[in-house]
Amino acid sequence: MKFGLEGISRLLRELKNPHKKFRSVHIAGTNGKGSTASMLAAILSAAGYRTGLYTSPHLLNFEERIRIDGRPIPRKGVADLTTRLSRSIKKYHPTFFEATTAIAFAYFAEEEVDIAVVETGLGGRLDSTNVLRPLASVITNVGLEHTELLGNTLEKIAFEKAGIVKEGIPCITGIRDSRILSVVKRACREKHAPLTLGTTYNIRIRESTLKGTLLDITLGDASYKRLWVSLPGLYQLGNLGLALATVQTLQKHSKFVMNEDAIRTGLSKVQELSGLSGRLTAIHEIPLVIADVAHNADATRSLIETWKRLKMQKPVVVFGVVRDKDYSSMVREIARVADQAVTVAARTPRSRPASDLAAAFETEKCKNVAALSVEEGIRIALQLAGQDGTILVTGSHFVVGEAMAALGRKSA
Repeated sequence: MKFGLEGISRLLRELKNPHKKFRSVHIAGTNGKGSTASMLAAILSAAGYRTGLYTSPHLLNFEERIRIDGRPIPRKGVADLTTRLSRSIKKYHPTFFEATTAIAFAYFAEEEVDIAVVETGLGGRLDSTNVLRPLASVITNVGLEHTELLGNTLEKIAFEKAGIVKEGIPCITGIRDSRILSVVKRACREKHAPLTLGTTYNIRIRESTLKGTLLDITLGDASYKRLWVSLPGLYQLGNLGLALATVQTLQKHSKFVMNEDAIRTGLSKVQELSGLSGRLTAIHEIPLVIADVAHNADATRSLIETWKRLKMQKPVVVFGVVRDKDYSSMVREIARVADQAVTVAARTPRSRPASDLAAAFETEKCKNVAALSVEEGIRIALQLAGQDGTILVTGSHFVVGEAMAALGRKSA
């Protein structure tokens, strides 16, 4: 990793500054970035706008990171743009994320998207995506993550996230904690950026299943009755409120028009219109295998609460994390619902050993077994669950991606 905008700016100059040729929404935050970005992108696509979406990491294929109206960039497009950048890559040695961001922005410019929804990679202030001057800046929330890079307090991390706020550009946030919110408010004051709280909504849930949620929601003057959201999980409600608040901000401060039909269509087809996967997603039927990319303590807590609210049976959990996560807290939450656990390490040097995770489940008095790989972990879990059981795969994008591959999924 190289924090700073010098590397990405150099690559973008080589490509004639494509990031200045399309409009954008920029999204930072600890949890919910991908879901919020995907809801917003789906609504924009449903409204008839050619919509780019840049997220990370991918689950199965690199191309998933760069999409237009839910369709990934073709492999040939990746190859062509990488070839154009090859001289700069060899000369300046950019990071993987810098090169990927440059490719995404060039692709969006060449394909003449009307707007791109862009998720930060890590932090915000010094993230490669922060070269954008967006129509709106969105900060989902702030939790303890990557503390060795972003700071060891919530206030320090909030400062990094708030680094995406631009002079005079509206900001929308889902932060509720007044102490953390004050950091964002200060950044907005300094940049004369209007701030909207994406937390001021009222929701009535009518039905909640693994297929999605039927609800009524009111935000300001707007009210939607019997709104179907195709993303399951009660933890998506905050992301929904934030996405709708962003829609209202775009309608107020730009020429983008998204009527109620577009909002309803977009939210009823989020996966189809954006390409999102891995959020309480059923990836196998018999036995039922559910995948969720919850990869820190806060996200895991929300996942387990949703699992209980949906009254799902006790699952066999396939669990793996990367080294910088508070895995003990995650294991503690999972042990509340798990029948037993299969611990795994994905094929990345960043993975925490499966034996460490097994020891944590032992501490929680939860039956467990350590597997040699995610693929083996899936085989063990299938045997333990039997045809009538349920398996939950979680802890990391890497683990979910390898599990999907092991089960024969072709794409996210």
